[in-house]
Amino acid sequence: MIVAGVYAINSPGKVMRTNLQRLLAVAIGGILTAGCDVPAQPDVPSAEVPWNIVLVVVDDLGWTDLGVMGSKFYETPNVDRLAEAGIRFTNAYAATTVCSPTRASILTGQYPARLRVTDWIDGHVRPWAKLQIPDWTHQLPHDALTIPEALGAANYVSASLGKWHLGNEGSWPEAHGFALNVAGDHRGQPPSYHAPYEIPTLGEPDGEQYLTERLTDEGIAFIEDNRDHPFFLYLSYYAVHTPIEPEADKLSKYEVKRESGEGEWVHRNPGYAAMIESLDDGIGRLLQRLDTLAIADRTVVIFTSDNGGLVLPSSPWGRVTSNRPLRSGKGSAYEGGVRVPFIVRWPGTTIAGSVDDTPVISADIYPTILEIAGVQNPGEIIDGLSLTSTLRSEGSPDRDALYWHYPHYHPGGASPYGAVRAGRYKLIEYYEDMRVELYNLDVDIGEVEDLAERLPEQTARLRSMLHAWRNEVDAQMPAENPNYDPKRALSFTR
Repeated sequence: MIVAGVYAINSPGKVMRTNLQRLLAVAIGGILTAGCDVPAQPDVPSAEVPWNIVLVVVDDLGWTDLGVMGSKFYETPNVDRLAEAGIRFTNAYAATTVCSPTRASILTGQYPARLRVTDWIDGHVRPWAKLQIPDWTHQLPHDALTIPEALGAANYVSASLGKWHLGNEGSWPEAHGFALNVAGDHRGQPPSYHAPYEIPTLGEPDGEQYLTERLTDEGIAFIEDNRDHPFFLYLSYYAVHTPIEPEADKLSKYEVKRESGEGEWVHRNPGYAAMIESLDDGIGRLLQRLDTLAIADRTVVIFTSDNGGLVLPSSPWGRVTSNRPLRSGKGSAYEGGVRVPFIVRWPGTTIAGSVDDTPVISADIYPTILEIAGVQNPGEIIDGLSLTSTLRSEGSPDRDALYWHYPHYHPGGASPYGAVRAGRYKLIEYYEDMRVELYNLDVDIGEVEDLAERLPEQTARLRSMLHAWRNEVDAQMPAENPNYDPKRALSFTR
Protein backbone atom coordinates (compact mmCIF):
# COMPACT_ATOMS: atom_id res chain seq x y z
CA MET A 1 0.00 0.00 0.00
CA ILE A 2 2.90 2.34 0.75
CA VAL A 3 4.43 1.67 -2.66
CA ALA A 4 1.13 2.32 -4.40
CA GLY A 5 0.74 5.56 -2.51
CA VAL A 6 4.19 6.79 -3.49
CA TYR A 7 3.77 5.97 -7.15
CA ALA A 8 0.35 7.55 -7.36
CA ILE A 9 2.13 10.89 -7.78
CA ASN A 10 3.78 9.67 -10.97
CA SER A 11 2.06 9.27 -14.31
CA PRO A 12 2.96 5.72 -15.45
CA GLY A 13 3.63 6.99 -18.95
CA LYS A 14 6.07 9.63 -17.69
CA VAL A 15 8.34 7.59 -15.41
CA MET A 16 11.98 8.38 -16.15
CA ARG A 17 15.19 7.06 -14.63
CA THR A 18 16.50 9.97 -12.59
CA ASN A 19 18.55 10.39 -9.44
CA LEU A 20 15.34 11.38 -7.66
CA GLN A 21 13.63 8.17 -8.73
CA ARG A 22 16.65 6.14 -7.68
CA LEU A 23 16.51 7.75 -4.25
CA LEU A 24 12.79 7.08 -4.18
CA ALA A 25 13.38 3.37 -4.72
CA VAL A 26 15.88 3.37 -1.86
CA ALA A 27 13.44 5.30 0.33
CA ILE A 28 10.70 2.77 -0.41
CA GLY A 29 13.03 0.00 0.71
CA GLY A 30 13.65 1.91 3.90
CA ILE A 31 9.94 2.47 4.48
CA LEU A 32 9.18 -1.19 3.88
CA THR A 33 11.76 -2.23 6.47
CA ALA A 34 11.07 0.56 8.97
CA GLY A 35 10.06 -0.78 12.35
CA CYS A 36 11.34 -4.25 11.51
CA ASP A 37 14.39 -5.87 13.05
CA VAL A 38 16.36 -6.34 9.87
CA PRO A 39 19.64 -8.03 10.73
CA ALA A 40 22.93 -6.78 9.36
CA GLN A 41 23.86 -8.82 6.32
CA PRO A 42 26.95 -10.92 6.96
CA ASP A 43 29.41 -12.18 4.41
CA VAL A 44 28.03 -15.72 4.71
CA PRO A 45 24.26 -16.16 4.32
CA SER A 46 22.29 -17.56 7.21
CA ALA A 47 18.67 -18.53 7.73
CA GLU A 48 18.00 -15.06 9.16
CA VAL A 49 19.38 -13.16 6.15
CA PRO A 50 17.08 -12.95 3.13
CA TRP A 51 18.42 -13.87 -0.26
CA ASN A 52 18.58 -11.24 -2.97
CA ILE A 53 17.06 -12.41 -6.24
CA VAL A 54 18.22 -11.43 -9.75
CA LEU A 55 15.99 -12.81 -12.51
CA VAL A 56 17.35 -12.25 -16.02
CA VAL A 57 14.88 -12.90 -18.84
CA VAL A 58 16.32 -12.61 -22.35
CA ASP A 59 13.95 -12.00 -25.25
CA ASP A 60 13.88 -14.66 -28.02
CA LEU A 61 17.09 -16.41 -26.92
CA GLY A 62 17.11 -19.87 -28.45
CA TRP A 63 17.96 -23.13 -26.69
CA THR A 64 21.37 -23.44 -28.39
CA ASP A 65 22.23 -19.72 -28.47
CA LEU A 66 24.88 -19.98 -25.73
CA GLY A 67 28.35 -21.46 -25.79
CA VAL A 68 27.46 -23.69 -22.85
CA MET A 69 24.42 -24.90 -24.82
CA GLY A 70 26.51 -25.88 -27.82
CA SER A 71 26.98 -22.82 -30.02
CA LYS A 72 30.36 -22.54 -31.70
CA PHE A 73 29.62 -19.19 -33.33
CA TYR A 74 28.10 -17.13 -30.52
CA GLU A 75 30.48 -16.21 -27.70
CA THR A 76 29.03 -16.11 -24.17
CA PRO A 77 31.89 -16.62 -21.69
CA ASN A 78 30.12 -14.84 -18.82
CA VAL A 79 26.87 -16.77 -19.06
CA ASP A 80 28.92 -19.93 -19.51
CA ARG A 81 30.73 -19.16 -16.24
CA LEU A 82 27.38 -18.57 -14.56
CA ALA A 83 26.36 -22.09 -15.62
CA GLU A 84 29.69 -23.47 -14.41
CA ALA A 85 28.98 -21.96 -10.99
CA GLY A 86 25.39 -23.19 -10.82
CA ILE A 87 22.98 -25.67 -12.37
CA ARG A 88 21.87 -25.86 -15.99
CA PHE A 89 18.54 -27.41 -16.95
CA THR A 90 18.48 -29.08 -20.36
CA ASN A 91 14.72 -29.74 -20.46
CA ALA A 92 13.53 -26.24 -19.59
CA TYR A 93 10.50 -24.78 -21.33
CA ALA A 94 8.81 -21.47 -21.88
CA ALA A 95 5.13 -21.47 -20.99
CA THR A 96 4.26 -20.55 -24.58
CA THR A 97 5.89 -20.11 -27.94
CA VAL A 98 5.69 -16.28 -27.67
CA CYS A 99 6.68 -13.69 -25.12
CA SER A 100 3.79 -12.03 -23.24
CA PRO A 101 2.14 -15.22 -21.95
CA THR A 102 5.46 -16.63 -20.79
CA ARG A 103 6.27 -13.43 -18.93
CA ALA A 104 2.85 -13.45 -17.28
CA SER A 105 3.46 -17.05 -16.24
CA ILE A 106 6.89 -16.23 -14.81
CA LEU A 107 5.52 -13.38 -12.72
CA THR A 108 2.46 -15.24 -11.38
CA GLY A 109 3.33 -18.93 -11.37
CA GLN A 110 0.18 -19.69 -13.36
CA TYR A 111 -0.28 -21.23 -16.78
CA PRO A 112 -1.17 -18.70 -19.49
CA ALA A 113 -4.37 -20.64 -20.17
CA ARG A 114 -5.52 -20.03 -16.60
CA LEU A 115 -4.62 -16.33 -16.83
CA ARG A 116 -6.21 -16.12 -20.29
CA VAL A 117 -3.12 -14.27 -21.48
CA THR A 118 -2.39 -16.65 -24.33
CA ASP A 119 -0.70 -14.61 -27.08
CA TRP A 120 1.81 -11.82 -27.42
CA ILE A 121 0.03 -8.52 -26.80
CA ASP A 122 -1.82 -7.58 -28.98
CA GLY A 123 -1.28 -10.58 -31.24
CA HIS A 124 -1.80 -11.36 -34.91
CA VAL A 125 -5.24 -11.30 -36.51
CA ARG A 126 -6.28 -13.71 -39.26
CA PRO A 127 -9.87 -12.73 -40.02
CA TRP A 128 -10.39 -15.42 -42.66
CA ALA A 129 -8.70 -18.36 -40.93
CA LYS A 130 -10.58 -21.55 -40.22
CA LEU A 131 -10.84 -20.80 -36.51
CA GLN A 132 -11.81 -17.64 -34.66
CA ILE A 133 -9.56 -16.98 -31.70
CA PRO A 134 -11.18 -16.52 -28.25
CA ASP A 135 -11.66 -13.19 -26.49
CA TRP A 136 -8.43 -13.41 -24.52
CA THR A 137 -6.95 -10.98 -21.96
CA HIS A 138 -4.57 -8.33 -23.33
CA GLN A 139 -2.84 -7.43 -20.06
CA LEU A 140 -1.49 -9.00 -16.92
CA PRO A 141 -4.61 -9.43 -14.74
CA HIS A 142 -4.56 -7.15 -11.70
CA ASP A 143 -6.03 -9.86 -9.49
CA ALA A 144 -3.10 -12.21 -10.15
CA LEU A 145 -0.48 -11.91 -7.42
CA THR A 146 2.98 -11.25 -8.82
CA ILE A 147 6.44 -12.09 -7.49
CA PRO A 148 7.12 -8.54 -6.20
CA GLU A 149 3.69 -8.39 -4.54
CA ALA A 150 4.31 -11.70 -2.78
CA LEU A 151 7.84 -10.70 -1.77
CA GLY A 152 6.50 -7.51 -0.21
CA ALA A 153 5.54 -9.60 2.80
CA ALA A 154 9.26 -10.16 3.38
CA ASN A 155 10.18 -6.48 2.92
CA TYR A 156 11.77 -6.89 -0.51
CA VAL A 157 12.13 -3.89 -2.80
CA SER A 158 11.59 -4.80 -6.44
CA ALA A 159 12.53 -3.30 -9.80
CA SER A 160 11.49 -4.13 -13.35
CA LEU A 161 14.11 -3.02 -15.85
CA GLY A 162 13.59 -3.43 -19.58
CA LYS A 163 10.87 -5.11 -21.57
CA TRP A 164 7.41 -5.38 -19.97
CA HIS A 165 4.87 -6.04 -22.78
CA LEU A 166 2.04 -7.00 -20.44
CA GLY A 167 -0.52 -4.31 -21.17
CA ASN A 168 -1.04 -0.65 -21.83
CA GLU A 169 -0.56 2.23 -19.42
CA GLY A 170 -2.26 1.32 -16.14
CA SER A 171 -0.92 -2.21 -16.33
CA TRP A 172 2.78 -1.43 -16.29
CA PRO A 173 5.22 -2.76 -13.65
CA GLU A 174 4.39 -0.15 -11.00
CA ALA A 175 0.76 -1.36 -11.10
CA HIS A 176 1.88 -4.89 -10.27
CA GLY A 177 4.09 -4.44 -7.22
CA PHE A 178 7.34 -3.06 -8.62
CA ALA A 179 8.74 0.00 -6.85
CA LEU A 180 10.74 0.94 -9.93
CA ASN A 181 9.99 0.67 -13.65
CA VAL A 182 12.75 1.52 -16.08
CA ALA A 183 12.16 1.12 -19.82
CA GLY A 184 9.00 -0.96 -19.49
CA ASP A 185 5.84 -0.13 -21.44
CA HIS A 186 3.34 -1.76 -23.80
CA ARG A 187 5.84 -2.63 -26.53
CA GLY A 188 7.51 -5.94 -27.23
CA GLN A 189 10.56 -4.54 -28.99
CA PRO A 190 12.44 -1.26 -28.77
CA PRO A 191 12.11 1.41 -31.47
CA SER A 192 15.91 1.42 -31.50
CA TYR A 193 18.82 -0.21 -29.68
CA HIS A 194 20.81 2.98 -30.27
CA ALA A 195 19.96 6.26 -28.58
CA PRO A 196 17.60 7.97 -28.90
CA TYR A 197 15.60 4.94 -27.75
CA GLU A 198 12.20 6.67 -27.80
CA ILE A 199 11.00 4.63 -24.83
CA PRO A 200 8.85 6.91 -22.61
CA THR A 201 9.90 5.20 -19.38
CA LEU A 202 13.62 5.54 -20.09
CA GLY A 203 15.47 8.84 -20.12
CA GLU A 204 17.72 9.52 -23.10
CA PRO A 205 21.51 9.61 -22.54
CA ASP A 206 23.57 12.72 -23.22
CA GLY A 207 25.53 10.89 -25.89
CA GLU A 208 25.43 7.50 -27.58
CA GLN A 209 24.79 4.42 -25.48
CA TYR A 210 23.68 0.96 -26.55
CA LEU A 211 20.36 -0.06 -25.00
CA THR A 212 21.63 -3.38 -23.61
CA GLU A 213 24.51 -1.56 -21.93
CA ARG A 214 22.13 1.05 -20.54
CA LEU A 215 19.83 -1.56 -18.98
CA THR A 216 22.84 -3.23 -17.40
CA ASP A 217 23.89 0.13 -15.93
CA GLU A 218 20.40 0.59 -14.52
CA GLY A 219 20.48 -2.89 -13.01
CA ILE A 220 23.85 -2.24 -11.39
CA ALA A 221 22.60 1.10 -10.02
CA PHE A 222 19.55 -0.58 -8.47
CA ILE A 223 21.74 -3.24 -6.84
CA GLU A 224 24.11 -0.60 -5.47
CA ASP A 225 21.21 1.42 -4.08
CA ASN A 226 19.64 -1.58 -2.38
CA ARG A 227 22.60 -3.66 -1.30
CA ASP A 228 21.72 -3.33 2.38
CA HIS A 229 18.23 -4.83 2.27
CA PRO A 230 16.66 -7.66 0.27
CA PHE A 231 15.88 -6.91 -3.36
CA PHE A 232 14.26 -8.55 -6.36
CA LEU A 233 15.64 -7.41 -9.71
CA TYR A 234 13.65 -8.43 -12.79
CA LEU A 235 16.16 -7.60 -15.53
CA SER A 236 14.24 -8.11 -18.75
CA TYR A 237 16.54 -7.31 -21.64
CA TYR A 238 15.01 -6.30 -24.96
CA ALA A 239 17.87 -8.18 -26.58
CA VAL A 240 18.02 -10.32 -28.58
CA HIS A 241 14.64 -9.52 -30.14
CA THR A 242 14.55 -7.83 -33.52
CA PRO A 243 15.42 -5.33 -34.87
CA ILE A 244 18.90 -6.75 -35.34
CA GLU A 245 20.89 -3.64 -34.46
CA PRO A 246 24.29 -4.61 -33.05
CA GLU A 247 27.18 -2.51 -31.84
CA ALA A 248 29.38 -1.77 -34.85
CA ASP A 249 32.66 -2.98 -33.34
CA LYS A 250 31.19 -6.34 -32.43
CA LEU A 251 29.45 -6.76 -35.78
CA SER A 252 32.69 -6.58 -37.76
CA LYS A 253 34.22 -9.26 -35.53
CA TYR A 254 31.47 -11.76 -36.37
CA GLU A 255 31.43 -10.88 -40.04
CA VAL A 256 35.05 -11.96 -40.19
CA LYS A 257 34.31 -15.04 -38.09
CA ARG A 258 31.46 -16.12 -40.36
CA GLU A 259 33.67 -15.93 -43.44
CA SER A 260 36.38 -17.99 -41.75
CA GLY A 261 33.92 -20.78 -40.93
CA GLU A 262 33.20 -21.61 -44.58
CA GLY A 263 29.76 -23.05 -43.88
CA GLU A 264 30.53 -25.15 -40.81
CA TRP A 265 28.66 -22.90 -38.40
CA VAL A 266 25.12 -23.87 -37.33
CA HIS A 267 24.68 -20.22 -36.36
CA ARG A 268 25.74 -17.69 -38.97
CA ASN A 269 24.05 -14.31 -38.37
CA PRO A 270 26.83 -11.86 -37.37
CA GLY A 271 24.44 -9.13 -36.23
CA TYR A 272 22.61 -11.48 -33.91
CA ALA A 273 25.92 -12.86 -32.63
CA ALA A 274 27.08 -9.33 -31.82
CA MET A 275 23.86 -8.64 -29.90
CA ILE A 276 24.38 -11.83 -27.89
CA GLU A 277 27.93 -10.73 -27.04
CA SER A 278 26.62 -7.36 -25.82
CA LEU A 279 24.13 -9.22 -23.66
CA ASP A 280 26.87 -11.47 -22.30
CA ASP A 281 29.06 -8.46 -21.53
CA GLY A 282 26.19 -7.02 -19.49
CA ILE A 283 25.76 -10.24 -17.52
CA GLY A 284 29.47 -10.23 -16.83
CA ARG A 285 29.45 -6.66 -15.53
CA LEU A 286 26.43 -7.38 -13.34
CA LEU A 287 28.00 -10.47 -11.80
CA GLN A 288 31.26 -8.60 -11.26
CA ARG A 289 29.42 -5.85 -9.39
CA LEU A 290 27.79 -8.40 -7.11
CA ASP A 291 31.30 -9.64 -6.33
CA THR A 292 32.79 -6.21 -5.64
CA LEU A 293 29.85 -5.30 -3.40
CA ALA A 294 30.46 -8.54 -1.49
CA ILE A 295 26.85 -9.67 -1.91
CA ALA A 296 27.29 -12.37 -4.58
CA ASP A 297 27.25 -15.07 -1.89
CA ARG A 298 23.75 -14.04 -0.81
CA THR A 299 22.30 -13.35 -4.25
CA VAL A 300 20.48 -15.98 -6.30
CA VAL A 301 20.81 -15.46 -10.07
CA ILE A 302 18.30 -17.02 -12.48
CA PHE A 303 18.82 -16.79 -16.24
CA THR A 304 16.32 -17.83 -18.91
CA SER A 305 14.46 -16.88 -22.11
CA ASP A 306 10.79 -16.22 -22.86
CA ASN A 307 10.50 -18.46 -25.95
CA GLY A 308 12.60 -20.20 -28.58
CA GLY A 309 14.86 -18.49 -31.08
CA LEU A 310 13.47 -16.74 -34.15
CA VAL A 311 14.14 -18.71 -37.34
CA LEU A 312 11.86 -17.02 -39.88
CA PRO A 313 13.93 -17.02 -43.09
CA SER A 314 11.84 -14.22 -44.58
CA SER A 315 12.67 -11.62 -41.92
CA PRO A 316 14.44 -8.41 -43.01
CA TRP A 317 17.55 -9.70 -41.19
CA GLY A 318 17.59 -13.10 -42.85
CA ARG A 319 17.46 -16.25 -40.75
CA VAL A 320 18.07 -14.81 -37.31
CA THR A 321 19.26 -18.00 -35.59
CA SER A 322 18.97 -21.77 -35.70
CA ASN A 323 17.61 -24.02 -32.95
CA ARG A 324 19.00 -27.24 -34.41
CA PRO A 325 18.78 -30.03 -33.42
CA LEU A 326 15.35 -28.79 -32.31
CA ARG A 327 12.60 -28.40 -34.86
CA SER A 328 11.39 -24.95 -35.93
CA GLY A 329 11.42 -21.90 -33.62
CA LYS A 330 9.49 -19.06 -32.03
CA GLY A 331 5.80 -19.15 -32.90
CA SER A 332 5.66 -22.92 -33.51
CA ALA A 333 4.33 -25.90 -31.56
CA TYR A 334 7.64 -27.74 -31.73
CA GLU A 335 10.59 -27.86 -29.35
CA GLY A 336 12.39 -25.02 -31.10
CA GLY A 337 9.52 -22.73 -30.14
CA VAL A 338 9.37 -23.53 -26.44
CA ARG A 339 12.58 -25.13 -25.18
CA VAL A 340 14.86 -22.49 -23.66
CA PRO A 341 18.10 -22.06 -21.69
CA PHE A 342 17.63 -22.08 -17.91
CA ILE A 343 20.45 -21.55 -15.41
CA VAL A 344 20.31 -21.03 -11.64
CA ARG A 345 23.16 -20.06 -9.34
CA TRP A 346 22.23 -20.35 -5.67
CA PRO A 347 25.46 -19.90 -3.71
CA GLY A 348 26.15 -22.64 -1.21
CA THR A 349 23.26 -24.72 -2.57
CA THR A 350 23.57 -25.54 -6.27
CA ILE A 351 26.44 -27.84 -7.18
CA ALA A 352 28.81 -25.98 -9.46
CA GLY A 353 28.63 -27.15 -13.05
CA SER A 354 25.73 -29.51 -12.49
CA VAL A 355 23.36 -30.40 -15.32
CA ASP A 356 19.80 -31.61 -14.78
CA ASP A 357 17.35 -33.08 -17.30
CA THR A 358 14.23 -32.58 -15.18
CA PRO A 359 11.45 -31.08 -17.33
CA VAL A 360 10.71 -27.62 -15.91
CA ILE A 361 8.64 -24.66 -17.13
CA SER A 362 8.39 -20.90 -16.70
CA ALA A 363 5.66 -21.13 -14.06
CA ASP A 364 8.14 -22.90 -11.74
CA ILE A 365 10.14 -19.70 -11.27
CA TYR A 366 7.47 -18.05 -9.08
CA PRO A 367 7.19 -20.75 -6.38
CA THR A 368 10.94 -21.32 -6.49
CA ILE A 369 11.69 -17.68 -5.74
CA LEU A 370 9.07 -17.55 -2.99
CA GLU A 371 10.52 -20.62 -1.27
CA ILE A 372 14.08 -19.32 -1.54
CA ALA A 373 12.90 -16.03 0.00
CA GLY A 374 11.06 -17.85 2.78
CA VAL A 375 7.67 -16.51 1.71
CA GLN A 376 4.64 -18.72 2.10
CA ASN A 377 2.25 -19.17 -0.80
CA PRO A 378 -0.44 -16.58 -0.01
CA GLY A 379 -3.27 -18.88 -1.06
CA GLU A 380 -3.08 -18.18 -4.78
CA ILE A 381 -3.49 -20.94 -7.35
CA ILE A 382 0.01 -21.88 -8.41
CA ASP A 383 0.52 -24.12 -11.42
CA GLY A 384 4.30 -24.13 -11.17
CA LEU A 385 6.27 -26.28 -8.75
CA SER A 386 9.16 -25.13 -6.62
CA LEU A 387 12.51 -26.39 -7.89
CA THR A 388 14.33 -25.91 -4.59
CA SER A 389 14.61 -29.67 -4.00
CA THR A 390 16.29 -30.04 -7.38
CA LEU A 391 18.55 -27.06 -6.71
CA ARG A 392 19.54 -28.75 -3.43
CA SER A 393 20.18 -32.04 -5.26
CA GLU A 394 17.41 -33.69 -3.24
CA GLY A 395 15.27 -34.91 -6.13
CA SER A 396 12.87 -33.62 -8.74
CA PRO A 397 9.42 -32.13 -8.13
CA ASP A 398 6.53 -34.58 -8.26
CA ARG A 399 4.82 -33.69 -11.51
CA ASP A 400 2.93 -35.75 -14.07
CA ALA A 401 3.25 -33.48 -17.09
CA LEU A 402 3.84 -30.04 -18.59
CA TYR A 403 1.12 -28.36 -20.66
CA TRP A 404 0.75 -25.74 -23.36
CA HIS A 405 -2.30 -24.00 -24.83
CA TYR A 406 -2.02 -21.60 -27.77
CA PRO A 407 -5.43 -20.90 -29.39
CA HIS A 408 -3.87 -18.51 -31.92
CA TYR A 409 -2.10 -18.30 -35.27
CA HIS A 410 1.50 -17.18 -35.67
CA PRO A 411 3.82 -16.60 -38.66
CA GLY A 412 6.30 -18.92 -36.97
CA GLY A 413 4.10 -21.79 -38.05
CA ALA A 414 1.62 -22.28 -35.24
CA SER A 415 -2.06 -22.77 -35.83
CA PRO A 416 -4.22 -23.10 -32.69
CA TYR A 417 -2.91 -26.06 -30.67
CA GLY A 418 -2.46 -27.66 -27.29
CA ALA A 419 0.43 -29.84 -26.14
CA VAL A 420 1.48 -32.02 -23.25
CA ARG A 421 4.80 -33.56 -22.28
CA ALA A 422 4.65 -36.54 -19.92
CA GLY A 423 7.95 -38.30 -19.38
CA ARG A 424 9.62 -38.96 -22.69
CA TYR A 425 6.50 -38.39 -24.78
CA LYS A 426 5.12 -35.15 -26.18
CA LEU A 427 1.72 -34.91 -27.83
CA ILE A 428 0.51 -31.98 -29.93
CA GLU A 429 -3.18 -31.53 -30.76
CA TYR A 430 -4.10 -29.11 -33.55
CA TYR A 431 -7.49 -27.51 -33.03
CA GLU A 432 -8.35 -26.89 -36.68
CA ASP A 433 -8.95 -30.59 -37.33
CA MET A 434 -8.08 -32.12 -33.89
CA ARG A 435 -5.33 -34.23 -35.42
CA VAL A 436 -2.50 -35.23 -33.10
CA GLU A 437 1.23 -35.86 -33.34
CA LEU A 438 3.25 -37.88 -30.82
CA TYR A 439 7.03 -37.80 -30.35
CA ASN A 440 9.49 -39.63 -28.13
CA LEU A 441 11.82 -36.82 -27.12
CA ASP A 442 14.35 -39.17 -25.53
CA VAL A 443 15.33 -40.53 -28.94
CA ASP A 444 13.85 -37.92 -31.30
CA ILE A 445 14.55 -34.45 -29.98
CA GLY A 446 14.06 -33.08 -33.50
CA GLU A 447 10.46 -34.36 -33.62
CA VAL A 448 10.93 -36.14 -36.93
CA GLU A 449 9.03 -39.40 -36.37
CA ASP A 450 5.33 -39.04 -35.53
CA LEU A 451 4.34 -42.05 -33.39
CA ALA A 452 0.64 -41.26 -32.99
CA GLU A 453 -0.56 -44.18 -35.10
CA ARG A 454 2.13 -46.62 -33.95
CA LEU A 455 1.46 -45.99 -30.24
CA PRO A 456 -2.31 -45.57 -29.92
CA GLU A 457 -2.41 -46.26 -26.19
CA GLN A 458 0.19 -43.58 -25.43
CA THR A 459 -1.59 -41.20 -27.78
CA ALA A 460 -4.94 -41.76 -26.06
CA ARG A 461 -3.41 -41.42 -22.60
CA LEU A 462 -1.71 -38.10 -23.30
CA ARG A 463 -4.69 -36.76 -25.18
CA SER A 464 -6.93 -37.55 -22.23
CA MET A 465 -4.49 -35.79 -19.89
CA LEU A 466 -4.44 -32.72 -22.13
CA HIS A 467 -8.23 -32.50 -22.29
CA ALA A 468 -8.56 -32.93 -18.52
CA TRP A 469 -6.01 -30.19 -17.93
CA ARG A 470 -7.78 -27.81 -20.30
CA ASN A 471 -11.00 -28.34 -18.38
CA GLU A 472 -9.23 -27.81 -15.06
CA VAL A 473 -7.73 -24.44 -16.05
CA ASP A 474 -10.88 -23.44 -18.00
CA ALA A 475 -8.85 -22.87 -21.16
CA GLN A 476 -10.47 -20.71 -23.81
CA MET A 477 -10.93 -22.59 -27.06
CA PRO A 478 -11.17 -21.13 -30.57
CA ALA A 479 -14.46 -21.44 -32.43
CA GLU A 480 -15.45 -22.10 -36.02
CA ASN A 481 -15.01 -18.90 -38.02
CA PRO A 482 -18.15 -17.90 -39.96
CA ASN A 483 -15.93 -15.77 -42.24
CA TYR A 484 -13.58 -18.61 -43.13
CA ASP A 485 -12.11 -18.16 -46.60
CA PRO A 486 -9.55 -20.82 -47.63
CA LYS A 487 -8.08 -18.52 -50.28
CA ARG A 488 -7.35 -15.77 -47.74
CA ALA A 489 -6.89 -17.93 -44.65
CA LEU A 490 -3.18 -17.14 -44.32
CA SER A 491 -3.61 -13.37 -44.58
CA PHE A 492 -2.89 -11.22 -41.53
CA THR A 493 -4.44 -7.83 -40.83
CA ARG A 494 -2.03 -7.23 -37.95
